[in-house]
Amino acid sequence: MQSLYFLATKISAGGAGVPKLEADSVINGVLNTAYIAAGIAAVIVIIISAIFYVISQGDASKVKRAKDGILYSIVGLAVVMLAFVLTNYVVGRIGG
Repeated sequence: MQSLYFLATKISAGGAGVPKLEADSVINGVLNTAYIAAGIAAVIVIIISAIFYVISQGDASKVKRAKDGILYSIVGLAVVMLAFVLTNYVVGRIGG
């Protein structure tokens, strides 16, 4: 067991083929994945709300619900884009 421990201490990450990850690239990757998921969700809600708007048949409550869904999705999409820009700027400044 002691010889395995000795061998493990002699192996470097680069020599074993394990890539080194920088913290800023990991954070950037996680955040970009979250932004893509939020953007896709917002677009799906816009499409569903548009379908509800088309099939509302002039019912005021259904039209309002559909318009609110579209409006809130667009606002959410704008917030996601703003967050994307801000976090990429901050991570870029911190990372170098």
